[in-house]
Amino acid sequence: MEKPIVIYTDHIVNRTVCYNFAKGSDSLLCHVNKFREYNKTIATYGVLRGTYEVIKKVNNYYYIDHGYFNQSSRKFQNSRTNILNLDGYFRIVYNNLVHNGEGNYPDDRLKNLKLKFAKQNNLGKYIILSEPSDIMKKIYNDTNWVNETKKLLKNFSDREIIVHNKFSKKPLDELLKDAWAFVSLQSTAGFKAMLNGVPAYFTEKTLKKINNIEEIENPKINYEIFNNLAYGQWTLKEIESGKAWETISYYNR
Repeated sequence: MEKPIVIYTDHIVNRTVCYNFAKGSDSLLCHVNKFREYNKTIATYGVLRGTYEVIKKVNNYYYIDHGYFNQSSRKFQNSRTNILNLDGYFRIVYNNLVHNGEGNYPDDRLKNLKLKFAKQNNLGKYIILSEPSDIMKKIYNDTNWVNETKKLLKNFSDREIIVHNKFSKKPLDELLKDAWAFVSLQSTAGFKAMLNGVPAYFTEKTLKKINNIEEIENPKINYEIFNNLAYGQWTLKEIESGKAWETISYYNR
């Protein structure tokens, strides 16, 4: 596989993750303000400080962000996301911002995560509507996503809809206890919901295959995707050592 040029910014988390990815893949580093080779494949972390503008201009890219499970600790406060440490997993996705769950990967990495799968909650009451961040609304050109998705859901269910975002007072973990379903644009919290026994639905086109909103009153959890997702996330140590890139290269030959 073609080694990417790793695009970094001045933000400490971006610089740290990108440096380790460049080291592990033996790739060149380039500051976002100096990059002009849009015909090249790139890799970068996050969508802020110019990185998404570069992503839109290139043909191929590796996108890095927080993982699907066992993420680094974060705290949401005063409209800001503060990352407390970098000891969790980071997802690496080719030509998309989130993995579509497809693939046929072995189960060894999933077993190593030691995740606890709750039984599907068939007594849930309401639907959680996970509001995207402002930046994701802009990226997906869907600024009215909440209202549009409410209208869509009312075609298939008369259940109460509770809108939740990362700054809501009530934690998601509490809401999931009595939830019937979780609906989002592309939030990785949907996979957390599935772990907690709550079926997840996505409106982003590459994730629609995971579940069909039209069948929200006959919910199911697609457990087949978890092996694939586990092979799409890596620790900083695995990224720095080259294990992540070696595995990505092997399965995408």
